[in-house]
Amino acid sequence: MKRGKKIVTARARVDRNKLYNLDEAVTLMKECKYSKFDETVDMQVKLIHKSYQNIRGSASLPAGTGKEKKVLVICKGDKQKEAQNAGADYVGAEDMIEKIKTGWIDFQAVVATPDMMKEVGKLGPMLGKKGLMPKPKSGTVTEDIAGIVKELKGGRVEYKSDKTGVIHMGIGKLSFPDDAIISNIKAFYNQIVKDKPSDAKGNYIKSVFVSSSMGPGIKLNYKGIEK
Repeated sequence: MKRGKKIVTARARVDRNKLYNLDEAVTLMKECKYSKFDETVDMQVKLIHKSYQNIRGSASLPAGTGKEKKVLVICKGDKQKEAQNAGADYVGAEDMIEKIKTGWIDFQAVVATPDMMKEVGKLGPMLGKKGLMPKPKSGTVTEDIAGIVKELKGGRVEYKSDKTGVIHMGIGKLSFPDDAIISNIKAFYNQIVKDKPSDAKGNYIKSVFVSSSMGPGIKLNYKGIEK
């Protein structure tokens, strides 16, 4: 497959045999930009432990993702006012459940109070396949509506490894200041380390790469990322 001149030039700037420190990797990533749009900064973490299929969790990115996330809250009574004050985009109870049943899905996160889960559970075929079903483990089934809405609107992301053991996540925009990108990379990496399974001994991470949407992958010296 013939590559364009711009991508070939960008790839030539990256030494595939080098482990880059975080600061120089972010600088190089920006220098390799050749597209006209604001690219997403992608991070790929390769796990080597046998239980990687079960790795999933959430992380809060201090500088946000650069993308607007619409949050739906399904609750009743005073909790609806709490959700609205916290910045939820859509708030309701049975009315929202019925709307989703018609095919409406104009949101990227769903939060529900425990008392609504009996009805919300019926939305499994619609929400489950899109990864939007509220779950106690992820904190999206909770009485602390204000807390979770602010997290979701402020830069919280959910991740899971794929069948090859790679965790892939967009962690910001290339237009972010260097220190904002660096803080997001550190936060995401350290959360994955924190979520290491109890039965995972020894080495857990094989490699970490960062890249822009259109740019070449840059291999990080990930041991220098840890707090």
